[in-house]
Amino acid sequence: MTELTHETMEQTMRDYFEACNAGDVEAVASYFTDDAVHYFPPGMYRGPFEGGRTIGERWSEAVETIGSVWTVDSVLTDPENAKAVMEWTHFKTKEGTVLRGDEWYEFDPETGLIREIRAYYAAPQSPDLDRHELGGFDYEGRGYPLEPPIERDSSL
Repeated sequence: MTELTHETMEQTMRDYFEACNAGDVEAVASYFTDDAVHYFPPGMYRGPFEGGRTIGERWSEAVETIGSVWTVDSVLTDPENAKAVMEWTHFKTKEGTVLRGDEWYEFDPETGLIREIRAYYAAPQSPDLDRHELGGFDYEGRGYPLEPPIERDSSL
């Protein structure tokens, strides 16, 4: 059993994103309960991802096909209620687009694993926009990443 603390919850979320950036299916799956679900806004990513392995496969596919790179921008945790929220940036390097949003996490208090993620986006994902961000928000001035922290080969 992993004790849920501010530190363990935040580290789990950061390690999960590191595994996503590596496109490592098994590593991603290891952060989830067997019945975990990752929800998205309507029409996104062919619906919810169900199960840790599926979550890992889908993010690995995103790394391969659209050059996904994610950053953790801000984290708040509530160990007493086994919940947390993370603000993130998703760079789709092969498309030249940026998507920002946040995710609400529910942890299993017995195992310390993630059992649910609910993703909310800063704006509807429009094919007409290169950057999906809050209008008028000073991302640069507040220290948010403006470029992906790692390079992806755009020729793939």
